[in-house]
This record gives sequence, structure tokens and C-alpha cells, in this order.
Amino acid sequence: MSFSAPILAEPARPFLLPDEREPADAAVGQFLDAMERIRRAHDFSGKGSGLAAPQIGIGRSAAVVQPPAADPIVLLNPRVTAASEKMDEKFEGCLSFFDVRIPVPRPLRVAVETVTLDGSPAAATCQRGEARLSAHEIDHLGGLVLLKRIRPGVRPVPRRCL
Repeated sequence: MSFSAPILAEPARPFLLPDEREPADAAVGQFLDAMERIRRAHDFSGKGSGLAAPQIGIGRSAAVVQPPAADPIVLLNPRVTAASEKMDEKFEGCLSFFDVRIPVPRPLRVAVETVTLDGSPAAATCQRGEARLSAHEIDHLGGLVLLKRIRPGVRPVPRRCL
């Protein structure tokens, strides 16, 4: 299986904040609009969802994570700074490859550094599902798509089979 959008395999370019506040704010608006359209088409309320800039054709380092039953989390120039040694493996899906699921081991806790629109540093510790969502979207910003997370001997599973 391959992907046709080369932007998905390229590292995203960071925003220079606060100088690029306007384009960053516009990108966040596009994410939230796209996520609302996606939510109307498919219910992700049980597991949450996320969207990274490259997935909508923007090669910049920004993503939005929507945990279940919580407000969206905006990630600008995010990076994982620490991860727990404890992992779990769950099937992950991706809006870029909607019809398959892949078992992916991820840390149960990640520390994420990001910046606000005014350029101030921000940090958060994400646990369990929120950690998985954040790590998945940050992977996108580094040009790492879900299909690259397939371990040897593991094959994607069609969504309809789960």
C-alpha cells in the first residue's frame, strides 16, 4: 500500500511565532472546520481523532487533537520530549488511509512541548488515548505516516474486519 500525496512523507516546516501568527491562526481554523466536517460524516467520539496540517495540504507544523468528550487541543510546532517506557498496542486508523487499521505500540504517557500563537512555550503531559492521538499527529508532522509504523510480519487489517 502506498500513498499518493508526497506532502505526507515530508517533514512539516515550523511556524515562526509570533511573526507568523496570522497564517498559524488560519491553519488552525482550517483544521477545526475540517474536523467538524469529518465529525458530521463519521463518529469518532469513542476514541477521538486528530488532523495534521500535511493531511489537508499544508506543509506546516501544526495539528489538532480531539480527545473523546474533551475540547480540541491545538499543537503548534509540537515535539515529544519524553515518553514512558510502558507501552500498549492498539489498532490505529488514519484519515489518510481510512479503510485500514494497524496495530501500533505507543507509550502510555508522552510529554509534549508546543508553542502558543503568541510564541510562548507550552507543555503538556498526555496519557493513554490522548498520548496515542498526540503521538500519531506528531508523527505526521515529521513525515512519518501510519503505514511506516507497520512492524515486520504485520499486515494492515481492513476496517470492516474489526
